[in-house]
Amino acid sequence: MSPDLEIVDPRFKRHLLGNCWVERLYTGTLWAEGPCYFADGNFLVWSDIPNDRMMRWVDGLGVNVFRLPANNTNGHTRDRQGRLVSCEHGARRVTRTELDGRVTVLADCYQGKRLNSPNDVVVKSDGSVWFTDPSYGIDSDYEGHKAESEIGACHVYRLDPTSGDLQVVADDFAKPNGIAFSPDEQTLYVSDTGATHDPDGPHHIRAFDVENGTRLRNGREFAVCEHGLFDGFRLDTDGNLWTSAGEGVNCYTANGDLLGRIRIPEVVSNCTFGGPKRNRLFMTATTSLYAVYLNARGVQSP
Repeated sequence: MSPDLEIVDPRFKRHLLGNCWVERLYTGTLWAEGPCYFADGNFLVWSDIPNDRMMRWVDGLGVNVFRLPANNTNGHTRDRQGRLVSCEHGARRVTRTELDGRVTVLADCYQGKRLNSPNDVVVKSDGSVWFTDPSYGIDSDYEGHKAESEIGACHVYRLDPTSGDLQVVADDFAKPNGIAFSPDEQTLYVSDTGATHDPDGPHHIRAFDVENGTRLRNGREFAVCEHGLFDGFRLDTDGNLWTSAGEGVNCYTANGDLLGRIRIPEVVSNCTFGGPKRNRLFMTATTSLYAVYLNARGVQSP
């Protein structure tokens, strides 16, 4: 077994492959984030936020620049039509790249006030767009443009696919960050990285029940990060949550039990499943892009 793969609970063994190891696919970013896999093209797109560009890794062909400038994009996902949905720190908005390359603004303000700096995003099967809006892109000029928050708080939002209405679904976060649904979409997970601004601030993932597909209730602590912070994460088809953490990527059961971790020599920001069989975990970590094959499949995506 590769030394990069640490078993905490024996149940983790079933998700590992004995002859697989962590590969570094690319290095050269300042802060890598937001990996998003395109199954129909067998390539991965991710953000290099401070360098204001998006990168693309193509299996067997290497890496090139996907978009430059990119409005300091952070998190990405795809909707059920295969369109890229992106969080832009620099422009303080959530956008969708149409199939013909046009960019459509989905959300840039709430009740007439500009958003802070949308961070991570997920699209539910009904087409609704759920995203987090901390202040990281306006805290300095490094990942966006320094500015005061017009809203004065950091929320989690839901954008209605029919009316276009934007509503706050959670308003009790310090710095909402990563976001993802369980496979059945009955649970929404959101990380809070408030400890970046307050040493005693939150450094955990919370879980919520999704009521009627539009509202959140019964918010509770899912897992606490003992080393560093949870940032971005994704789930596999068994409901296990794979999340960035201080020592790499941690894997938790749906009950919040820590099964094990993938050790990475840089601070990991986010991860996503990809590959033709969705069994390859791609990890963005500070300057690099890493990947490892697992005996697990990510939740289906375009």
